[in-house]
Formats: sequence, structure tokens, C-alpha cells
Amino acid sequence: MDIESGKFYFIKDSFFDLFKEYGLMQNKENGNKRPCYFCFKDLEDEEIIWFVPISSKVDKYKAIYDKKIRNKKRVYNFVFGKVLGKEKAFLIQNIFPTTEEYIENVYRNKESDVEITEALKENIISVSMNVIKLAKKGINIPFYNILEMKNILLSKKI
Repeated sequence: MDIESGKFYFIKDSFFDLFKEYGLMQNKENGNKRPCYFCFKDLEDEEIIWFVPISSKVDKYKAIYDKKIRNKKRVYNFVFGKVLGKEKAFLIQNIFPTTEEYIENVYRNKESDVEITEALKENIISVSMNVIKLAKKGINIPFYNILEMKNILLSKKI
């Protein structure tokens, strides 16, 4: 499968089985594949692809975002934007790495891949890259150790 940065994909259950102790979001909800994930390729390791889940619970995440802004904090947790004409929250706080073997399929709407604007793609990737850089400095925005996950995935490739 040719994985493209800026597209949306679903992840296989086997990935969540491998990292079950990390407290990742559940892969299925009410029998449907959820959530889908926005992806982009790692700049250092070509085998690694970063995934950001999206959520329709925009009001919930905007309230958290607004509270952080009122407290004069920088917010790396979320990016908001439209997917298929509807506002969504991109949950940067739930970003994780994976490899191609754990990608199930691309998110399609009718006959075409789901797309977002270039500006939104760039914003999501930029904020996500800041979160990854912070993790390298020991500041974890995600709820789990994304660098440890990356190392586990890379060690499986040896």
C-alpha cells in the first residue's frame, strides 16, 4: 500500500494489541471502525508514520482549548478543521507512531480518498512536529511515551 502524508487511514487491531498497555483510544466503537487517523511520515525514520486521531466531539475539545488559552498556555493538544464539510478536532494529544504493516486501509468517501485543505494539513503537521520535539526534550503532551513506541516499532524492523 502506498501511504500518503496528509491522508486518513484506519489502523489494524494488531497494532492496538501490541500497545494495549499504553491506553490508546479504542479502535472500534459500536461495531464501526473508529476513529480514522490523519497521517504524516516521520522526517528521521522512513519506516515510521505518525497518526493523529480525529473526533467529532468538537465542543468538548474546544472547551478544553479555550480554557488553556484563557490561562495563557500554549496549546499543542488540538487542531480544529473541516473534514467532509464538518468541523472536527484533530487530537494531537493522542498522536502515535506506527508502521505500514499496521495500516488497514485508506478512509474513502464514496469513490475517493477523504481530503482536507493544504493549510489544515500543514497546521496539523506543524503542531504535531512540535509535540514530537517536546517529547524528545522530555515534555510529553500525549498520554503515553510516543518515543518508546517508536523505538519498539523500529526494533521490530531489525
